[in-house]
Amino acid sequence: MAMGFTAFGGWSLLLPVIPLAVSEAGGSDALAGAVTAVFMAATVATQLGTPRLLHTVGYRPVLAVGCLLLGAPALAFLLSTDAVPALVISAIRGVGFGLLTVAGSALVAELAPPRLLGRATGAQGIAIATGQMIGLPVGLALFDGGNAHLTYLLGAAVPLLSVVAIAALPPVRHAGQAGPTVRLPVAVLLVPCLAMLVVASVYGGVTSLLPIATSDRAALAGLALAVVSGAILVGRYGGGLLLDRVGVGRIMVPALTTAAAGAGLFAVAVTVDGGAVAVVALIAGAALFGVGFGAVQNEALVGLFRSAGPTRLGAASAAWNIAYDAGTGAGALALGVVAGIAGYPGVFTVGAAIIAAVIPVALLRRVPPQPVGATGPGPAADRVDP
Repeated sequence: MAMGFTAFGGWSLLLPVIPLAVSEAGGSDALAGAVTAVFMAATVATQLGTPRLLHTVGYRPVLAVGCLLLGAPALAFLLSTDAVPALVISAIRGVGFGLLTVAGSALVAELAPPRLLGRATGAQGIAIATGQMIGLPVGLALFDGGNAHLTYLLGAAVPLLSVVAIAALPPVRHAGQAGPTVRLPVAVLLVPCLAMLVVASVYGGVTSLLPIATSDRAALAGLALAVVSGAILVGRYGGGLLLDRVGVGRIMVPALTTAAAGAGLFAVAVTVDGGAVAVVALIAGAALFGVGFGAVQNEALVGLFRSAGPTRLGAASAAWNIAYDAGTGAGALALGVVAGIAGYPGVFTVGAAIIAAVIPVALLRRVPPQPVGATGPGPAADRVDP
């Protein structure tokens, strides 16, 4: 949890700041979105090979290198935030993020007893969402206050604190699958990965474009992003509690519906010209979108772990993280293009529509509920219950 808090806290400090810095330097909305897209493209490319690395070198080295690559290159933003340097730096940091995300998620499934897997992944979500809830508004507030250099310094230093937590991690009996080329069936991947891909794409648009859409109300944008992160915390841990009680397969559709409603309220907030209605719509949208996204995350992750079995946890983690990060990057880029064509109300209207479009797929592919602690595929049952 300490590792997740510092790593994702440092990542989120710069997540909305770098696109905003590129925009203020004269870049277009599409170019601002491309910064996040390049970061996530490098992340996804790295995630494809991370399960094999986990098997060959183990968790601690992979996590430590990931923290170093995520943090240290951010110091280069002190020299330039022009488009080309920003894209190059973002690509390097994306490699580190790719290592961290796959290894961190798989490690939780390695250590947690099966009957507590929903709550364990939810606890990891608490650490991550808390870091984001602090990092997102702090980064924007520092940048808006003319302290851009301090933002970049913190964005470099905070992920490096994770190395201390990594040194204290418990040993793991095995690291990922013995045969990294074994793949999960498409039927297993379809609903969880599609849901993650779509909702994460809207999240990418929210984090990259909402500060620009409300640039005259920077403090309010920071508050909205903090609410999103806090609501993700609630949705992810609450979803974990429900999964441990009622089993996998019952909360995906309600979670998608909630996220779509939140995105729709974002569209209302940026359409209304200021006033209390805009503020209420923005904060309510942030709360609904965050809760829905958090619940989608846990349902998708636990479902993949249950289907993968103990020898393919790395592959399951990689699939989930690839869907998450590919969606975030593609969404930032694609919705940036939409913003240039249809304006910011169009961005969030499209976002709500694509989330809603996944609901029928989730209904058609719905599997019978399975208790997380039931017999069958899942993390090894002989883990010590803390």
